[in-house]
Amino acid sequence: MKKLTASLVAVALLTSSVAPVAIAQDFAKFSPEAQDRALGQIATSRQSVMVRMRDGVSLSTDIYMPKNAAGRLPVILWKTPYNEGKLKGSTMRYALESVKRGYVFIVQNERGRYFSEGKWEILGNPQTDGYDTLSWIAAQSWSNGKVGTLGCSSSAEWQLALAGLNHPAHAAMVPMAAGAGIGKVGRFQEQGNWYTGGVPRNLFFVWLYGVNNPLRAQLPAIADEKMRARIEAYNDLDPGKPKVDWNKQIKHLPVDQLLSSLGEPAGTFEELIKRSPADPAWTKGGLYHEGMGWGVPALWFNSWYDVSIGPNLELFNHARAAGTDKEASANQYAVVAPIPHCQFARLGPNTTVGERAMGDTSFDVDGAVYGWFDRWLKGDTKAFPSTTPHVRYFEMGANKWRSAGTWPPQNAKPMRLYLRSAGRANSLYGDGRLTSEAPGANEAADRYRYDPMNPVQTVGGGDCCNGGIVIPGAFDQRGVEARNDVLVYTSDPLPKPVSVAGFVDAVLKVSSNARDTDFAVKLVDVAPDGTAWIIGDTIFRARYRNGYDKPETLKAGEVVTIRPTPIATAIQFGAGHRIRVEVTSSNFPKFVRNLNTGGQNESEKTGVVADNALHHDSANQSYIELPVVP
Repeated sequence: MKKLTASLVAVALLTSSVAPVAIAQDFAKFSPEAQDRALGQIATSRQSVMVRMRDGVSLSTDIYMPKNAAGRLPVILWKTPYNEGKLKGSTMRYALESVKRGYVFIVQNERGRYFSEGKWEILGNPQTDGYDTLSWIAAQSWSNGKVGTLGCSSSAEWQLALAGLNHPAHAAMVPMAAGAGIGKVGRFQEQGNWYTGGVPRNLFFVWLYGVNNPLRAQLPAIADEKMRARIEAYNDLDPGKPKVDWNKQIKHLPVDQLLSSLGEPAGTFEELIKRSPADPAWTKGGLYHEGMGWGVPALWFNSWYDVSIGPNLELFNHARAAGTDKEASANQYAVVAPIPHCQFARLGPNTTVGERAMGDTSFDVDGAVYGWFDRWLKGDTKAFPSTTPHVRYFEMGANKWRSAGTWPPQNAKPMRLYLRSAGRANSLYGDGRLTSEAPGANEAADRYRYDPMNPVQTVGGGDCCNGGIVIPGAFDQRGVEARNDVLVYTSDPLPKPVSVAGFVDAVLKVSSNARDTDFAVKLVDVAPDGTAWIIGDTIFRARYRNGYDKPETLKAGEVVTIRPTPIATAIQFGAGHRIRVEVTSSNFPKFVRNLNTGGQNESEKTGVVADNALHHDSANQSYIELPVVP
């Protein structure tokens, strides 16, 4: 844990003993108007406080403080690129809950957003703006010098690079669904969810249309805080962009003109779409990379049907092992729920995710969050005991919460299943098998034709923030599996349940007549009635098989090894269920289609058909490895 400076130590000793405000607890059931009234009853607020950064840019900051508070208080900071001039949704709920529990709650807009000055960048310059904001908070007369950072998605992602700086006031953090803040960590090099296995994800393109606004209006400099607050009260600077039919627009080629074809001025999208996964420019922004160290105790909230559950859990493990701050590394805790992105408020009885019933997923999220902050910001060690399991995860299928000391659970053992067939694994109606027995010497390869103009459609899985082009969650895959360009490998019915918890790895021996192509893998739980529930998926671009910094085109017919990034999950395949793996070359519109030319894919508009093959003989074994918990 970082050491406080002498001045901050003095401030921390003056911590107030303000009692929590007595008010009804379930703010989620309040109407927006009632929430607004409740906040006015328990908090005093300062709106549009301009906090100056080291380069002279000032960020618009709203402060909510418990009424009649005396002494110095702990602070929770929520930083966002979204319009929070009038609190709503989860931000309002956390403001109410934080003030009720005796915290100062601060909402700050990233630079270049709404009433904050400057030019916007993804993640809001966490290494400078985040650091300077913490310094400003710690210096205020009402602060006890301890700040906790909180938020989901964009309000979580900026916390990661900041944690690498180990600011003396950054006492604790709660990053929820923070994957888009991760550059490279361990086996994942997704550069903020821009890629999976070197294949760009379409969700970010849609998200940037809504968030990036190169032509934004700005206020002139206004020193009077009350006047700025008055102006903000009836001007939100929220641009009303034209609505887009994303199900149609996402098919536009070339990809790098996806937004400009709508009339959008050049912005962040045009800058990032030119980069490869190994471009050094990724290390110059706000992303967290594994060489940055780690200095903050963290309580991570993630979910199985989110866009980046793999990198999130990889970073959790990295933070525990970083060693740059031993106390921080020893105090990393994770909660993983069976839901899509940032839907933690949905946890409760009779939860359905996509189309699959998950049973009772109840988890006291707020109890964990504020217990965590009480421990690190108020010094109440009993609020979040050190005996708390480091990992609490929901095992789908069994529909139960489990706990473990590590991820994967320490007793997980690899189980290898081989992809096999008699050469006709095409579709649900083929002869593909998933077996524990290795293939023989002469098993014929499975072949299929991939046409980028007729890609395999995405149905469920992990995704978010995509304008409705993909609905995340557990959905039946049999419609996809009916296609002849999808290879389907299925185990025999299981005689007893098999619990899988950890990272699922695939190794594929493949060939193609194209210069480049993709290979997509999907893990599926087949119920006794035939319903094929998606558990997770991954994809990999063949040109990066020797490293993202060493792209190499394919030679026609040459068998090469593809190792997709792992699928992270916790699923019990029940007795009578079957384990299934799908392999194909597209998963659209979740991922950008490979046009198979071997050229600059995102700037091309004409593709070629690829004849692809999956090999599975004794010399070229294709398989998956499942981490099985006894």
